[in-house]
Amino acid sequence: MNWDMSVPYVLSTVDAIHALELLFALSAGIQTLEYWRMRPALQSRGLWTWQIQGQDIPHAVARKFFDFLFTNTALSVLLVARFISLIALALQGANLPNVSFLFLSNIAVLIRWRGAFNGGSDFMTLVVLTGLMISQWVGYFGYSELGWQACFWYITIQSITSYFVSGAVKLLRPEWRNGSAMTIFLNAAIHGPLSKTHPLHTPWLAALGSWTFILWECASPLALLDGRLALIFCAIAAFFHFLVFWFFGLNRFFWAWAASFPAIVWCAGQL
Repeated sequence: MNWDMSVPYVLSTVDAIHALELLFALSAGIQTLEYWRMRPALQSRGLWTWQIQGQDIPHAVARKFFDFLFTNTALSVLLVARFISLIALALQGANLPNVSFLFLSNIAVLIRWRGAFNGGSDFMTLVVLTGLMISQWVGYFGYSELGWQACFWYITIQSITSYFVSGAVKLLRPEWRNGSAMTIFLNAAIHGPLSKTHPLHTPWLAALGSWTFILWECASPLALLDGRLALIFCAIAAFFHFLVFWFFGLNRFFWAWAASFPAIVWCAGQL
């Protein structure tokens, strides 16, 4: 790549590509290690045995293929290959064979979990992988610069939309507008319930915190007006996802959305 579309206060194209590759490799690598540790629960006597989950696949040929793929040995080989591919992505950058394998193996893992293991983080992981696929396939036909531009914009639109829709849904719900939803969620968190003297038991403080999240999420499209705004938005988003991890144990959310931040900052700089 010999182009440089750098803009003051934002990432150059090359730096954005490297940051995206590294953050995604870290995010998907953590997920792969989690799947590796959960293998005992996926065996025939485990909680998520394929003999039961696989009954959702009606096509006989597809069923036989996945019956083989999700045996203990084959699944272990798939996870090791996936982890090696992620290391290669971080060290050598994206290429069509590697990204295609990561995309297809990710689809296979999602099928193993009947569509999703961890909800939104699986969605964002697939979004970033799809963006990488776009970059490589468009680049394969000789339009590498256009491919990365399409990759960044696809990821950015999906990521910003996810924040905006989340804020809009909260805005429509009375329990979020009055702050009671925040207390309910935190009472059910891994560090809950809240102590009787916790500040969020004060209605106006709970409402203030709730409205802070609502306004920030609803204002997320404004991050694209300027690269510096995008940096501030991503910093706040990282803090938000860290809080989600701290209170609910959802570490995947932090890394899955962090992988989209280089694309957001780059796109804001182009506007």
